[in-house]
Amino acid sequence: MTGRSLLALAGAVSLCLPATACARTPAQVDTPAGTVQGVSEAGITVFRGIPYAEAPTGDNRWRAPVPAARWDGVRDATQFGPVCHQPPSRPGSIYAEERGEMSEDCLSLNIWAPENAENAPVFVWIHGGSLIGGAGSDSMYDGARLAAEGLVVVTINYRVGILGYLAHPELSAESPDNISGNYGVLDQIEALRWVNRNIAAFGGDPENVTIAGESAGALSVMYLMGAPSAHGLFARAIAQSAYMISAPALRGNPHGVPSAEELGVWLAGQTGHQDIAALRAADAQDLTMASAMTGYFPFPAIDGHVLPGQLVDQFDRGEQAQVPILAGFNEGEIRSLRFLLPEVPESSEAYIAEIEARYGELAPAFLALYPADDVAESLLAITRDALYGWTAVRLVESQSAAGQDSYLYYFNHSYPAADEADLHAFHAAEIPYAFGTLSRTAPDWPAVPETAVEAALSDAMVGYWASFARDGVPVADGFPAWPAYGDTRAYMEFAGEPRPGTDLMPDMFDLREEVVCRRRAAGIAWNWNVGVVSPPLPAGVPACR
Repeated sequence: MTGRSLLALAGAVSLCLPATACARTPAQVDTPAGTVQGVSEAGITVFRGIPYAEAPTGDNRWRAPVPAARWDGVRDATQFGPVCHQPPSRPGSIYAEERGEMSEDCLSLNIWAPENAENAPVFVWIHGGSLIGGAGSDSMYDGARLAAEGLVVVTINYRVGILGYLAHPELSAESPDNISGNYGVLDQIEALRWVNRNIAAFGGDPENVTIAGESAGALSVMYLMGAPSAHGLFARAIAQSAYMISAPALRGNPHGVPSAEELGVWLAGQTGHQDIAALRAADAQDLTMASAMTGYFPFPAIDGHVLPGQLVDQFDRGEQAQVPILAGFNEGEIRSLRFLLPEVPESSEAYIAEIEARYGELAPAFLALYPADDVAESLLAITRDALYGWTAVRLVESQSAAGQDSYLYYFNHSYPAADEADLHAFHAAEIPYAFGTLSRTAPDWPAVPETAVEAALSDAMVGYWASFARDGVPVADGFPAWPAYGDTRAYMEFAGEPRPGTDLMPDMFDLREEVVCRRRAAGIAWNWNVGVVSPPLPAGVPACR
């Protein structure tokens, strides 16, 4: 184990196991929101379950969050708050974690801060979970190791599922802007506003905030970059395994999919409630479960106000937040997300025939990238690249073109337990390395071995992530320099150790960019409808050349 790892073991709250009986002392902070009491352990103060908004219950269900009122007295902040309503985790899932009490009164955040911090950089983590589940209290998101690097770490809860993303004509009629949906996004923005008003009391610098997230959390990072009302609330962004897929419009069908309002009307009927009054009277968990049983897939809606346009369009027009970005994806994203895969064709010949029929003149380039000699592996790579690979490269391309320093990574690391489960570099596998929480993963997560190699890789990623949050440049003492993306299309591969490289998968990005461009021009959605389930490729247009 490296010296840096030993230092982290000595200094991080998350690694104070019960048997070691780390000293815990009360820690009290006066903030504009009120006085809170947390705990201090090994040089890190921790505050849990601080409300940033009022409970979105009763008539406030499906309304923008109301900022939390200042409280009197001292508020106990030693326990995590309830998680937002969500279905239980699928048994046996490597991501399943016991999250405890659920409630609509779930809009809270958690803070890890170095003792005596002053004007420290702030790292705000937005959890993943397909906008269906997850919580800022998940053990893997423990912020103590990053706080030991000098950051003030914040993790948040936000509304998910039907309670976070339902759009409906009745709800739109209630709104002064005639919009609905996107309540989870509005929660995230309100959390950032709370951080802006209060984080200085914890030693953080409100002008030096990095927003970060993985999967649906990284999707949220991109939507915050596109949301005008979030601009100015953060200075940098980290997007781990983001997916820039098409989103439904609030009204209309510009990409051949039902509008968010149409979907909301259908969903209300499917849950047995015909109007918003009945939906608001329904039990929150019953409603959550009923909506999940329909196959409802929550997603932000392009409403022209909170979210003005499709992300690809906003980034092309330069409307996104002009901030430095660190983005990347994992080699084995789909190995743990196989529900996104189509059925495997019965033969290599059948695979080739499907690709030729669906991709036309681009089929030779497609088959060169995703050959027929191992169709199962090609299917994994096709979906990975369509969702995560293309998005990561597009983010750094866009921000670099806008004059912002941008950093690309490719996580290609694995270890015995993951390989035995055919989960090489699976979706979210990088998170415990970047948080320094290798021993705090979910119960069925492939166990990371306690070796010097794993500890050193975690040290490197913690260092890079913390440094980027500090001043926009990822630097880790004792590890290779990470060059900005720039003209050389530089990136950092994490595979046993950090390995700088250039020009990551250029043909992948160019092909996917061409396909998405043609679909945008033809009004066809772009998501995981790729490969053998792709709609026929539209004809080329001048804008796509």
